[in-house]
Amino acid sequence: MVKKNSFISVITQEEKEENSGSVEFQVFHFTSKIRRLTSHLELHKRDFLSQRGLRIILGKRQRLLTYLSKKNKVRYKKLMDQLNIREPKIS
Repeated sequence: MVKKNSFISVITQEEKEENSGSVEFQVFHFTSKIRRLTSHLELHKRDFLSQRGLRIILGKRQRLLTYLSKKNKVRYKKLMDQLNIREPKIS
Protein backbone atom coordinates (compact mmCIF):
# COMPACT_ATOMS: atom_id res chain seq x y z
CA MET A 1 0.00 0.00 0.00
CA VAL A 2 2.75 2.47 -0.88
CA LYS A 3 1.62 5.53 -2.80
CA LYS A 4 3.80 5.99 -5.84
CA ASN A 5 4.47 9.57 -6.95
CA SER A 6 2.36 11.11 -4.21
CA PHE A 7 4.38 14.32 -4.64
CA ILE A 8 2.59 16.53 -7.15
CA SER A 9 4.87 18.22 -9.65
CA VAL A 10 5.04 21.99 -9.34
CA ILE A 11 7.33 22.31 -12.35
CA THR A 12 5.94 21.57 -15.82
CA GLN A 13 7.62 19.23 -18.31
CA GLU A 14 8.71 22.15 -20.51
CA GLU A 15 10.42 23.85 -17.58
CA LYS A 16 12.19 20.58 -16.72
CA GLU A 17 13.73 20.33 -20.17
CA GLU A 18 14.51 24.04 -20.29
CA ASN A 19 15.97 24.69 -16.83
CA SER A 20 17.21 21.35 -15.54
CA GLY A 21 20.33 23.04 -14.13
CA SER A 22 18.53 25.86 -12.35
CA VAL A 23 18.67 26.03 -8.58
CA GLU A 24 14.89 25.76 -8.32
CA PHE A 25 14.80 22.58 -10.40
CA GLN A 26 17.64 21.02 -8.41
CA VAL A 27 15.92 21.81 -5.10
CA PHE A 28 12.65 20.44 -6.48
CA HIS A 29 14.42 17.25 -7.58
CA PHE A 30 16.15 16.82 -4.21
CA THR A 31 12.85 17.45 -2.40
CA SER A 32 11.08 14.73 -4.36
CA LYS A 33 13.97 12.33 -3.61
CA ILE A 34 13.82 13.27 0.08
CA ARG A 35 10.09 12.61 0.27
CA ARG A 36 10.48 9.28 -1.54
CA LEU A 37 13.31 8.19 0.77
CA THR A 38 11.39 9.33 3.85
CA SER A 39 8.41 7.17 2.94
CA HIS A 40 10.80 4.26 2.25
CA LEU A 41 12.42 4.69 5.67
CA GLU A 42 9.04 4.66 7.40
CA LEU A 43 8.69 1.05 6.22
CA HIS A 44 12.37 0.05 6.56
CA LYS A 45 13.60 1.67 9.76
CA ARG A 46 16.93 -0.18 9.82
CA ASP A 47 18.02 0.67 6.26
CA PHE A 48 21.12 2.59 7.29
CA LEU A 49 22.47 3.13 3.77
CA SER A 50 19.27 4.86 2.76
CA GLN A 51 19.46 6.96 5.92
CA ARG A 52 22.97 8.04 4.94
CA GLY A 53 21.81 8.86 1.41
CA LEU A 54 18.95 10.91 2.85
CA ARG A 55 21.34 12.91 5.03
CA ILE A 56 23.61 13.58 2.03
CA ILE A 57 20.70 14.80 -0.11
CA LEU A 58 19.41 16.97 2.75
CA GLY A 59 22.82 18.62 2.98
CA LYS A 60 22.97 19.26 -0.75
CA ARG A 61 19.50 20.78 -0.74
CA GLN A 62 20.37 22.93 2.27
CA ARG A 63 23.49 24.28 0.54
CA LEU A 64 21.48 25.13 -2.59
CA LEU A 65 18.80 26.87 -0.51
CA THR A 66 21.44 28.88 1.35
CA TYR A 67 22.94 29.95 -1.97
CA LEU A 68 19.54 30.94 -3.34
CA SER A 69 18.59 32.87 -0.20
CA LYS A 70 21.78 34.94 -0.49
CA LYS A 71 21.39 35.57 -4.23
CA ASN A 72 17.66 36.16 -4.59
CA LYS A 73 15.32 36.33 -1.57
CA VAL A 74 12.15 36.58 -3.68
CA ARG A 75 12.86 33.37 -5.63
CA TYR A 76 13.88 31.68 -2.35
CA LYS A 77 10.62 32.58 -0.58
CA LYS A 78 8.52 31.54 -3.60
CA LEU A 79 10.29 28.17 -3.81
CA MET A 80 9.93 27.54 -0.07
CA ASP A 81 6.19 28.24 -0.31
CA GLN A 82 5.71 26.10 -3.44
CA LEU A 83 7.52 23.06 -2.04
CA ASN A 84 6.17 23.51 1.49
CA ILE A 85 9.63 23.47 3.09
CA ARG A 86 10.23 24.91 6.54
CA GLU A 87 12.67 27.75 7.07
CA PRO A 88 15.90 26.54 8.69
CA LYS A 89 16.49 27.34 12.35
CA ILE A 90 18.99 30.13 12.80
CA SER A 91 20.92 29.75 16.02
